[in-house]
Amino acid sequence: MSARSTHTLSVLVENKPGVLARVSGLFARRGFNIDSLAVGETEDPLVSRMTVVVSVEGKPLEHITKQLHKLINVLRISELPHDSSVDRELTLIKVGARAGRRAEVLEIVEIFRAKVVDVDPDALVVEATGTPEKVLALEELLRPFGIVEMVRTGRISLGRGGRGLKAPSVRPVPLPSIAS
Repeated sequence: MSARSTHTLSVLVENKPGVLARVSGLFARRGFNIDSLAVGETEDPLVSRMTVVVSVEGKPLEHITKQLHKLINVLRISELPHDSSVDRELTLIKVGARAGRRAEVLEIVEIFRAKVVDVDPDALVVEATGTPEKVLALEELLRPFGIVEMVRTGRISLGRGGRGLKAPSVRPVPLPSIAS
């Protein structure tokens, strides 16, 4: 039986079309399962941060990070240990909540410091932000009321402390001018 563990990678990439496909394709070709993938622009609009939570079953993580380093648009890679990073997820959960049970749902929402962002006679849409464990706990408590729809962003993470994972300077490549 192989050991299963998950690891969170913070990957800084050039903010260009096709980079996400190349990175996720690399994981797939190497037989790694991506549990969560979130991508967004950083403080530098030319750089995006990919937060990849990957399942590792009997395979060394080092193998995939070496392969990632070889991709031309990958600028930096860092593994974020759970105890020295800040992890968050966002979820929207549409809960069936008719008038008779609505107070119970609202009480759970308040306990989790979540908020109701849409109200309908038959349902409420709840927005919650927190650790993946908190988001899962809220989901489980709302499940008996009937989850109509749900979406989760996937984990985003930053290392703790004053130092950050910075990308080297990326300069936009000027497009050639077309002579009229």
